[in-house]
Amino acid sequence: MVNIPQPGPDRRSILRGAALASGAIALGGGFTAMGATSAFAETSGTSSAVRAAQPYLYWRGAWNARPPSSPIQVLASAPTYIVVHHTATPNSTDYSLDHALRLSQSIQNFHMDTNGWIDTGQQLTISRGGHVMEGRDRTGEAISAGQHVVGAHVANYNSNAIGIENEGLYTSASPTQALTDSLVETLAWLCGAYGLNPQSAIVGHRDFNATACPGDVLYGMLPDLRNRVAGTMEAYGLPIGQRSVPAEDRPTYPSVPENEPEREFYHGPARGPDDFTR
Repeated sequence: MVNIPQPGPDRRSILRGAALASGAIALGGGFTAMGATSAFAETSGTSSAVRAAQPYLYWRGAWNARPPSSPIQVLASAPTYIVVHHTATPNSTDYSLDHALRLSQSIQNFHMDTNGWIDTGQQLTISRGGHVMEGRDRTGEAISAGQHVVGAHVANYNSNAIGIENEGLYTSASPTQALTDSLVETLAWLCGAYGLNPQSAIVGHRDFNATACPGDVLYGMLPDLRNRVAGTMEAYGLPIGQRSVPAEDRPTYPSVPENEPEREFYHGPARGPDDFTR
């Protein structure tokens, strides 16, 4: 792991101040996410634990997002899987918030202008500095309400999978400690908000589509990440979900292609014939 020196106040204190200055939704602090709490949280009595587990989320206004070109599809049902991706971009050593916000802009521009999608494909993005950002429009409020914003990040499974883009290329390098810690925090929040079991819900892009994403190194970290997420959920008092998954919705584990195209932002199929949005 690459450790990022963080002298002075702890990271949460720093982000709390940055949120006030830059338009972040401090989901775990003095601000609240838009929308109602999830049905899971209300019925299980864990709404306060879910709120406590929520990471700081820099909303779309913080990175000056463009509006979607068409209405965003929001499903009342929660997603079944959380798909871990890498952005297939250089492993930057700029860990600043400014860099993270520019990354979100670049991803959106590529997805809309090159891919022809209506908006950013993934729901959440984590920079190598550990900053967590809203991707597709309405994601923050949908998670808060236990609903699912349909994105474009994993072919044929977008209707039941929420995606996290992790900045970098992890075919042979490791993510930074800051990114990894934020990923664990974000995964624990999502599992708690949606009533998911981290051992079955947290998957890599390659589990569904023929791609190397999220890279051999990050993919190899998933078992440990699942355990860390379960421990984090226990620390916050979040019960582990036991929802069963129909056989047709389970991962297919296709073969990883030997020669995946090497270009920025490309990491395998993101839309398929079974997807109804783009």
